[in-house]
Amino acid sequence: MLQQVFFILITIIAFYGAARQFMRIRRNINLGQDEDISDNEGARWKNVLLIAFGQQKMFKRWIPALLHLFIYVAFLITQIELIEIFIDGFFGIHRFFVDKLGGFYTFIISFIEILSVLAFVATLAFLARRNLLKIPRFHKSEMTRWPKLDANLILLGELALLIGIFCMNGADVALQDKMPDKYHPTGFFAISGWLGPMLFGDLPAGVLVVIERFGWWLHILTVLAFLNYLPSSKHLHIILAFPNTWYARLSAKGEMENMPEVMNEVKSMMGLTEDTGAAMEEELPEFGANDIFGLSWKNILDAYTCTECGRCTSVCPANLTGKKLSPRKIVMDIRDRTEEVAKNLDSGNQKFIKESERGEGVKLTKDNYDDGKTLFDYISREELHACTTCNACVEACPVLINPLEPILKMRRYEILTESAGPSDWIPMFTSIENSGSVWQVPDERVKWAKEALNKDD
Repeated sequence: MLQQVFFILITIIAFYGAARQFMRIRRNINLGQDEDISDNEGARWKNVLLIAFGQQKMFKRWIPALLHLFIYVAFLITQIELIEIFIDGFFGIHRFFVDKLGGFYTFIISFIEILSVLAFVATLAFLARRNLLKIPRFHKSEMTRWPKLDANLILLGELALLIGIFCMNGADVALQDKMPDKYHPTGFFAISGWLGPMLFGDLPAGVLVVIERFGWWLHILTVLAFLNYLPSSKHLHIILAFPNTWYARLSAKGEMENMPEVMNEVKSMMGLTEDTGAAMEEELPEFGANDIFGLSWKNILDAYTCTECGRCTSVCPANLTGKKLSPRKIVMDIRDRTEEVAKNLDSGNQKFIKESERGEGVKLTKDNYDDGKTLFDYISREELHACTTCNACVEACPVLINPLEPILKMRRYEILTESAGPSDWIPMFTSIENSGSVWQVPDERVKWAKEALNKDD
């Protein structure tokens, strides 16, 4: 009875804590600008099924794809046994499904155990790839300290889950012979059926009960800890990969986002809009984005979905040629900046309110927020200028994250709002504005075409 009460209490606390964290992440994502993404549901469901659920893009690299698949499928199927653990814990019973499913129960648990062995092999391989083989994309400058520790912690947690499963099932199999009145026959499990008697067969019943309970509690406590750890980990992609692939861009990767503000300004200057004089007197809008508030909520969702796998950076031509740009770092910086802003917003401190709007009774919101910092404090201009807009990073991402969008938005802010940019770009912009040509030549851009036509005549 005491065990049952403790289980119910700790489960409620764990789910409540996790729910609060997930709601906070939802709030953080909505710090970005509104954007309607609701077209072509058929194509979006296809993305979810093939890319998020089916892991399609992972298989561009077969070895890590297979290893990831072992862990992914084991994670999905093990939820069946986890449901039984929750039922047993809440109602104080043991193996709720065994009498109801019979031989099918033996098959399910055996299948879970085989998958768990494969997941065990994959986990050891991933630990070796990160810490012994030192795969280059896992050892970039942005992958030190917490990102490195985070990846290893989750792999160690996976090992804890597997130890829990086999201690629980192995001791249970051994107890079925010694205490058949309490531990009902489950059939021969594929792994525990022989591993349990081999490891635990000679132990007394009391010790076996302790081992079985140890495995049961280790498994459930690891799951509950993981649930609360997830919101602060890169492994949040386990959940967010599904909505992120749903809301992914369906347009061609080379198609850049139009800027209505620029088009409206040009129309106004050319007298193509009504009330031109009033439009010219209005304050010029900000173009692009210099902070998370200028990005869309989808850009921030991308940042929270990032798996930090580094596939984007490993194919980036700028990074491969030694330039400072790393698309993965750009996405990670957006998430870090969002977390910083969210923490300040939660504090409610008036020092984060724009100086012109401070006053008694004024509450801190995203609309009056100003901490004196921007995304440019995280992402250097050198990184932004290095991007060739080749879309290699967009194509490489296994969960359809688009690192190029925030890069373009920040470059647009720098060039159009700040009238800044690399010194060797400015003459080109000036020339385009004055003559419609990137070359600083006095001739009209289409003069050569006119001359060619006249010759043909």
